[in-house]
Amino acid sequence: MIVIMGDDIGYSDIGAFGGEIDTPNLDELARHSLKFSNFYNMSRCCPSRASLLTGRYPHRVNMGENGNSLSKDVPTVAEELRDAGYATTMIGKWHLTAAVPLKERTEQLKWLNHQAYRDRDFGDRTTYPAARGFEHHWGTIWGIDDYYDPFSLVDDFTPVETVPKGFYLTDAISDHAVGEVRRLGGGKQPFMMYVAYTAAHWPLMAPEKVIQKYLPRYVGGWERLRADRYARQVRLGLVDPAIDRVPALDRGYENNAGIAWSNLTAAERAVQVRKMATHAAMIDVMDQGIGRLIKALKASGQYENTVIMFLNDNGASPEIMTYADYDRWSETRDGRRVQYGEYPDVATIGGETTMAAIGSYWASAANTPFRWWKAEAYQGGTHTPFMMSWPGHMAHREGETVTDAAHVVDVTPTLLALGHVTPKASRAPIDGVSLEAALTGHAVTRQRPLFFEHEGSRAVIDGRWKLVARAPGPSSPVYRAWELYDLNIDRTETKDIAAINAAVVRRLETLWNEWAKEVGVRGRIETAQSSQPD
Repeated sequence: MIVIMGDDIGYSDIGAFGGEIDTPNLDELARHSLKFSNFYNMSRCCPSRASLLTGRYPHRVNMGENGNSLSKDVPTVAEELRDAGYATTMIGKWHLTAAVPLKERTEQLKWLNHQAYRDRDFGDRTTYPAARGFEHHWGTIWGIDDYYDPFSLVDDFTPVETVPKGFYLTDAISDHAVGEVRRLGGGKQPFMMYVAYTAAHWPLMAPEKVIQKYLPRYVGGWERLRADRYARQVRLGLVDPAIDRVPALDRGYENNAGIAWSNLTAAERAVQVRKMATHAAMIDVMDQGIGRLIKALKASGQYENTVIMFLNDNGASPEIMTYADYDRWSETRDGRRVQYGEYPDVATIGGETTMAAIGSYWASAANTPFRWWKAEAYQGGTHTPFMMSWPGHMAHREGETVTDAAHVVDVTPTLLALGHVTPKASRAPIDGVSLEAALTGHAVTRQRPLFFEHEGSRAVIDGRWKLVARAPGPSSPVYRAWELYDLNIDRTETKDIAAINAAVVRRLETLWNEWAKEVGVRGRIETAQSSQPD
């Protein structure tokens, strides 16, 4: 079993889901997989990873919001499979251990800059992957990384203090994953490997040669990119123009200027083009590594007997960082200052001295055809490509598209079902369902709606209906009003019909409130406001 997760990658970034980025290996995997066009995550890094590894909503396992550690009293899928006789290994980003920063900001930055405290643990070791069922882990504990000199890099429990010249984290993750396939693929013991890439999470960093390849592809701007991707998705059968209308590009996120492409100066356009080209290059390099991984799996003789899954933790991100603090470094190891902000020096984007990110307009286009982005419960934040391949066990369904709703909480129960492993009893019930039946053409069925909540953004999906609201504004702790969409005729959430379906809103709101109480959604929001009168 191999589970591969991308980071902050848009729904339409990879070729098989409409993108122009060169992803031949993921596209080939898609041709031999079931492709789920309505697969959901929890819209943010930590919550999605917690759900993937436990089969529970993140609130049940102490991960409803960022910054905590995964509960120790709920087993991970790695613990379940290890105890059932599987070899378990993880390569890449963990992000499920609470960070313990130093009290003084200047000292914290020295630590982040690799200039002091090099023997300090990155959190409680008992919450590291190597203590949560993975017999081996090489990767990062925290969630944000310098791709050329990452912070919080460990080999099991031991900090990796230095990296060799020419190091690039995405390549290193791929190389270690290939090594693990070679180590485990020749043995008699079944294995489960979790490969958690950091690409394409900011900071935007990629090899210059790959960036150069993509510069010409983005000179037309974000409106053209969305239109081109939408047209490809129609040709691929992923969207239906009769019901999947193209919403306007979303903007207005913090630290984004929100200037239309036509109003940008030539210098501003050059910065924006290079940012998106670097984002694409990061995904390209990840895809190359996935190709090496699959090649090694085939060479081991285990390809035909290995389940491979691919998904992302959330949609593309609008975030723009403006200062160093907490988990964002201020200098390189050798003292070079790191630039922040929406418009850094264009020539530095992609290198080690700039904390660049694609911003809201590119993120909106990357999530085509959906609205909004990472951290929101709308489709653009919660939708991910999902591919599941198991050669020889798919009833000739390779390349078919599954439109049934599925969710990241379904990964663990699917792996356990395919491995014939009965989950242990736990204080928290498993929320997901096995997707095994989809391999042989049967519908994905579940007894309850799908629920979402992250920092006040919230949603419930019950069949055709989706009740959803954005996160509260920065100056108000109050829930925003609900909106209602009929996904059968408006999957891209362009026409709010709450005002003419008051009874549906009340019913779904009641379901969401009951679920929120059940799983322990934090009460930091003062009150919920329904958009409907009684």
